[in-house]
Amino acid sequence: MQDLAAATYVTLAITIVGGYLLGSIPFGLIATRLGGAGDIRQIGSGNIGATNVLRSGRKDLAAITLLGDAGKGVLAVILARVLTNDTALVVALTGGAAFLGHLFPVWLKFKGGKGVATFYGVLLAACWPVGVLAAITWLAMAVFFRISSLAALTAAALAAPFALATDQPYPMLGLALFMAVLIFIRHRENIARLLKGEEPKIGKKKDGAPPVTDVP
Repeated sequence: MQDLAAATYVTLAITIVGGYLLGSIPFGLIATRLGGAGDIRQIGSGNIGATNVLRSGRKDLAAITLLGDAGKGVLAVILARVLTNDTALVVALTGGAAFLGHLFPVWLKFKGGKGVATFYGVLLAACWPVGVLAAITWLAMAVFFRISSLAALTAAALAAPFALATDQPYPMLGLALFMAVLIFIRHRENIARLLKGEEPKIGKKKDGAPPVTDVP
């Protein structure tokens, strides 16, 4: 029995650490360097997400970054499902670890992205109804207001209510709340600009200033 418990803890540790390491893969930095676009940290806002990669003028690299950042969240959750017989708590912990890995990657001195793409990837794999509803929310807000950060913040704020409305297990509700809080913290500068009415709209830049409306 003791050996079984030890094996369970080892598996749990491998799953969570593996989730973090998957989440910490900086697809934006890798894509821009291999694609010949330079160091993404020296472009625009310096963020490693897909929005900033798009500022390099390479839509293909931005698409790769978006898929990679979302995909690593999906893969981390699949890893947890396979190794732990789909235990909701472990799935939530591993998804949260992948999200933390994107925000605070050990390879980049813990300076990562804002987490939105990985947020969607984790939600779609961990509790797909919540992920789908959050994605629809982002799309609707982006189309109506044309402000990417506002769309992301709204989707994050509604993730937990969506989890309650779709009767998700409590670990999934906790996961949604955890990621939403961190997304708001990472978007504090965007929030300040939104309150001042200074947040640029999608596809537009501020005059005389570098674009800073990162999301992923």
